[in-house]
Amino acid sequence: MRGHPPPDKDSVENWRVLKHLIPYLSEYKGRVILALAFMITAKLANTAVPFVIKGIVDQFSGEDPTGINTWLLAPIALVVIYGLLRFANVIFGEIRDTLFVRVTERAMRRIGHRVFVHLHNLDIDYHLNRNTGGLSRDVERGVHGISFLMRFMIFSILPALIEIALVLTILLSKYGIAFAITTLISIVAYIMFSVKVTDWRKRFLRESNQADSASNTRAIDSLLNYETVKYYTNENFEANRYDENLKQLELAKRKNRISLLVLNGGQALIISLAMTAMM
Repeated sequence: MRGHPPPDKDSVENWRVLKHLIPYLSEYKGRVILALAFMITAKLANTAVPFVIKGIVDQFSGEDPTGINTWLLAPIALVVIYGLLRFANVIFGEIRDTLFVRVTERAMRRIGHRVFVHLHNLDIDYHLNRNTGGLSRDVERGVHGISFLMRFMIFSILPALIEIALVLTILLSKYGIAFAITTLISIVAYIMFSVKVTDWRKRFLRESNQADSASNTRAIDSLLNYETVKYYTNENFEANRYDENLKQLELAKRKNRISLLVLNGGQALIISLAMTAMM
């Protein structure tokens, strides 16, 4: 589409953004490492929960392969361990977020300051033709996007890789290679599908963001020039143009939601097929 950079340029731009985030992570590397430690501990606790539930069921059904002849003590101990693991999973995740919030908030502050300084260093022509509403929305969206990107990079991608490795190891060692291969195939298919569809969705996200900025530009700039609008009795003209911007935003958000349906639906289908095959 017109105005959209080619995919290779997008990839270069994505890596450039990640490269700029590294200094903000290294500034608080102690906190980042500690947050990662709590994250790994939470993942280990979460992975152990199903096995504790299995032990509880085996104890109450009298099918405990360990041969421990205790009808009350062992189930109670397992229930207590189950509760502790569930609590550990939640509390370690909260501690992780609390430790990392200083990193993200400082990064948002630094980047917001850099953008502000950069805008003041632009020439007079830019500011005479500025779109205040859209510009402020772009800055707000960009700064908050940095926080999301940092959290996603550290606490979504890395934990997913750790959990995948743990699950594949457990399935391979305890339940045979068929379960491990099925899981691995489904994970690869899930990742490939998500990457392809997300790349396709970028144009709808851009359209939505551009329409959002345009509608805010129209509203804020019209209100900033209220006296001029009133002087020329252009209220209806401005209202109609604003409504047209809102119409474009409505259509863009509708397209974005449909593309999200395709993504979530495809992911759910892959998971359902994998679960069916394993069952």
